[in-house]
Formats: sequence, C-alpha cells, structure tokens
Amino acid sequence: MKIEQIYTGCLAHAAYYIENNGESAIFDPLREVQPYIDRATKDKAKIKYVFETHFHADFVSGHLDLAKKTGAKIVYGPTAKPQFEAIVAQDHDIFEVGNYKIKVLHTPGHTMESTTYLLIDENGDDHGIITGDTLFIGDVGRPDLAQHVIEDLTEEKLAGLLYDSLHKKILPLDDSLMVYPNHGAGSACGKMMSKETTDTLGHQKETNYALQPMDKEEFIEKLLSGLTPPPGYFPKNVMMNIQGYESIDSVMEKAKRPLSPEAFEAAANETGALVLDTRSAEDFAKGFIPNSINIGLDGNFAMWVGEMIPDIKQKILLVTDEGKEEEAMIRLSRVGYDKTIGYLERGFNSWKYAHKEIDKLNRIDAKELARKMDDSPLVIDIRKKSEYDSEHIIGALNIPLNQINSHLAELPKDKPFIIHCEGGYRSMLAASLLKARGWDNFVDVRDGFKGIKETDILVSEYVCPTTLL
Repeated sequence: MKIEQIYTGCLAHAAYYIENNGESAIFDPLREVQPYIDRATKDKAKIKYVFETHFHADFVSGHLDLAKKTGAKIVYGPTAKPQFEAIVAQDHDIFEVGNYKIKVLHTPGHTMESTTYLLIDENGDDHGIITGDTLFIGDVGRPDLAQHVIEDLTEEKLAGLLYDSLHKKILPLDDSLMVYPNHGAGSACGKMMSKETTDTLGHQKETNYALQPMDKEEFIEKLLSGLTPPPGYFPKNVMMNIQGYESIDSVMEKAKRPLSPEAFEAAANETGALVLDTRSAEDFAKGFIPNSINIGLDGNFAMWVGEMIPDIKQKILLVTDEGKEEEAMIRLSRVGYDKTIGYLERGFNSWKYAHKEIDKLNRIDAKELARKMDDSPLVIDIRKKSEYDSEHIIGALNIPLNQINSHLAELPKDKPFIIHCEGGYRSMLAASLLKARGWDNFVDVRDGFKGIKETDILVSEYVCPTTLL
C-alpha cells in the first residue's frame, strides 16, 4: 500500500499521504498545505479527502486551506461538530481512494470525536491503522485535554471511554497491522511516547503499557498518573480547528513586512507588539533589542511559544537570522499565532549598525559554575520536575520554565543567582523573560546540566525538599 508519513520534528507531528489510481488523501495536515499539494501533483493525483482524526489541540490543522485549494472533502469521525462544511462519518463508514478503502473506527477517549482509520489495500487486505491520538507508539492519548474545552468531559470519563475503544476496536485487530500515530516523542499529547514513529500492532500489544491486560479501573489510574498540565494554548487551537481560521496565505501576507530599525522601533512602541527574537541563545546573549524575548528556532520553538506567550492574539515583531523570517512565521502560525506584523530587515545587525540601544546577558559555563559553588550560590533549575527528580545539583531550587511567571516572587532582586536548564536553550528563554521584567543580577549556564554532570559539582538523585510543583 502506498502510504507516506510526513513527519515534522519540531512538533513531533505526523501527517499521512496515501495515493492510488490517481486519487489521494491527506490525514491530519499541518497549517501550511502546499507541500501536500506538491506531493499529490508529483503523482498526478487529485486530493479527494482530508481526514481528521480529531480536533487537534497542539497545532492548527490545514484542513480548511487544503479543501479550499483542492476541492477535497473534509472528513471527521462520529460526534464531531465542525462549524464549516465537512462530512461527519458514522462508525464503520467506508471511503474509497482509488482502489483503497478507508474504514472509520470511532475510538473516543482522547476526545469524544477521536477516530481511527483502518486502511484496506487494493486486494481487500487490512494494511494498517491511522490512529491519531488514540494510540501512540509506547503510549496512548492523554484523556484530559477535552475537559479544557467541554467542562463535563472529565478525564476519568474519557479515560474510561479510551479503555473501551482500545479493547473493542483496536486490540481485536490483527497483529500484523501497521500503527501510524499522529505524534512521536516530544509531543505533549502523551507522556511515554517512543522515539519510533511506526510499529506493528502486535509489537505494541506486547510492549505498550496501556495495552497490557488490566481492568478499567487500573487502566484509568495508570493513564492519569503523572500527567502534567497541558500547554495553555491547547484549548485555543482546538477552538480554531472547530470554528475555522484565517487562511495562512493571508496571515503570511500580513507578516512579510520588512521593517527598517526605525520602522521596527516605531511599530513596537505604537502597537505594543512583543519583540520575539528567534536566534540562537548564544547569539542572543551577545546582544539583543531591549525587552525582547528569546525563543530559538533551533529548539522546540512552537511549543515554547505556546507555553510562554499566553495571548494567542498577541501582536509579534520578529528578529531572526537572515533568511529565516518565513520559517519563523510559518512555525508561529502552526500553533495559531497569526498576528505577526513584520520583521527586522537584515536581522539584528541592522539594529546594531543603526546604533540603537542594545542589551546583553551574562553566561557562564559549567566549569565556571563549579568554581562558584564554594560560595553556595542560589541555583535555579528550570528543567521539568521529572528531569529535576532524576538528577539535580544538591540544594538547587526547581522552578520549571513553564511555571516561572507564577513564581517570580521566589526570585531575588537583591542578591545574585544562577539559572540553568539541560543545554542552555530554555535557560536563555527564562533569562530573556527575567531581563524584560527587571532582573539583572543573575547569570545563565550555557552548557546547562549536560556540562554540570561533567564537573565535580555535587549532584543528587533524590528530590530536594525545596522543589516547587
């Protein structure tokens, strides 16, 4: 069967393309749809359907633009209530793409409309299942996201429905089927996803903790344990996917405004736009526009934008490496940040050469931190609690990056402190936030905990009592 996984690592997202006999279908497309159109054009195929496994929370789907540009029909599973033209299929409905068949298996649990699509090849043989967020490699979808959109859908209720879906719809299928999930490791839609992005169903039955023999109560307990709060932008993306959104072409047209340093400064002052600097942490530290925030394109950019910029409608002015402007705009729009109003033409160098005000941040390496430890400095570890619990500097205070805004009172302004993450990406984001809010007397560890483990700094594997939840 001709099926291609189109994987986007920065979002840990997988879309799928199938084609047979001049017809094709796309499953769970990202916001920028031209690559899918180009892929079908290469096969001289017409995109007949856009299948959605559910209303996504972690990205804005490209279903509307793709349907508008190709004439494809949008398909959802049972109970979906999109506010635009779409086919809402019934359980066990069958759709044809060339000589292939796609069978609808309603698998509620991650969300109520969550649907698995069974792929049947031209010989009538079952090939695989596109599972969306119902079944991952090594995990299953978290059942607490829909509650943030529909209050009475408790996580316990959805977890129970997911148990039924797995046992009635997925586990009875043949072990030879391929599993094609919507996400891999790094996605916030699960907690134990494998780095592998496909597998056989039989192997998952053997190795996936959620598919092992257990009763419903035990399943619910295991599924709900260890869940961290979802990123704040998730419910907003869900609503965009349900209600519709502005075409990415229009979003990009408004964003592609090159601004001179003078025009950039005026736009920032007049609009209250957030200045988002997407350069590397090292480049940012050496010089940046005052009050700008650093979220580097070389990391989990979209996820951290969603975590750290609360207002999805926030106007944004971009500072990027030259040639990276469009990439930054697209990656913002993937998670619903559609209000980019321009970018600094020729990058930060143009600001510097215009003799505009510049700020800098102090960084040290782990070896220098080791020399400072004799003075018992306050060390703030901004990694996730699970990372901290695994290993941390003895006496370090844990304030995870995504919680730093609610714990600013614990950060002193009258004495110095040191912040670190795993490798310097997140700590520079935190440093830029603190600098913009008036903190000056701190330094960041550029090589983070990776470097710290190579020094003689005392590290504990036990949870420090000063850890914050």
